[in-house]
Amino acid sequence: MPLLTLTSDIGLQDFMPAAIKGQIMQADPTFNIIDVTHLLSPFNYPQAAYVCRNAIRNFPPGTYHLILINLFDEKCDHLLFIEHNGHYIGCADNGLITMILEEEPQKITALTLEKNQPRNILYCTGIFAKAFGKLASGIPFAEIGYPDISIKVKNPLKPMLGNNWIEGQIIFIDNFENVIVNISKEEFEEQRKGRKFSIVFKRDESIEKISETYADVPEGEKVALFNAAGYLEIAINKGNAAGLFGLQGFSERQQKVLQIQFSNNHIFYQTVKVYFQ
Repeated sequence: MPLLTLTSDIGLQDFMPAAIKGQIMQADPTFNIIDVTHLLSPFNYPQAAYVCRNAIRNFPPGTYHLILINLFDEKCDHLLFIEHNGHYIGCADNGLITMILEEEPQKITALTLEKNQPRNILYCTGIFAKAFGKLASGIPFAEIGYPDISIKVKNPLKPMLGNNWIEGQIIFIDNFENVIVNISKEEFEEQRKGRKFSIVFKRDESIEKISETYADVPEGEKVALFNAAGYLEIAINKGNAAGLFGLQGFSERQQKVLQIQFSNNHIFYQTVKVYFQ
């Protein structure tokens, strides 16, 4: 029974998540469908890349991943079917895949969208489901779709580096309003070089210690740690860090809005800086 993860930004308010699963089951009823999330923020590529990357890496090779995010960000006549490190991924040709993988895919094939068909999520899901079903039935990847195409590329959001500092962007805020920054433990330690540090955010808030758990600090105190995905996380033990400190996740399309908020003295902070000494 092949595993298939499902990630989207369509929400949970209507019939669509169930209808998507129905389309998949019509193509191959043996798929074991696992929801990652349907609550990603629209048009927020860094957030989507963070969630998809860290979900995919926890599944075994041979898993299928359907990523229905920003399908209609641009007009397009095809979808992408990808094989990478033993995983099979269906997604739009919108640049997100290179942000997820942090490199270009190993194998790519294009799934053509017919001109006389409506361009909607269910139609696209059916195209993906048929391709997944063909591969699961034993048809070679190279015989599905049209290979050797050029794809849109977006670079992953990386922290800025200096001799004595590293600056990261807030890429995700979880259900507890803990704040995740795009600084990995490896990047942090490589830049740190054994030195003392101060994690600075907002105007006057700082943390000078990396903890192992939230319980390492008293209730209501701020804490920094590396989460299960290996990224820097700022939290408050039994509190809401994002709301209390006015921290907001990075999104390319929110920059103009934030500039207006800044000019009206309603400031939201999207970056976290670590100083080494």
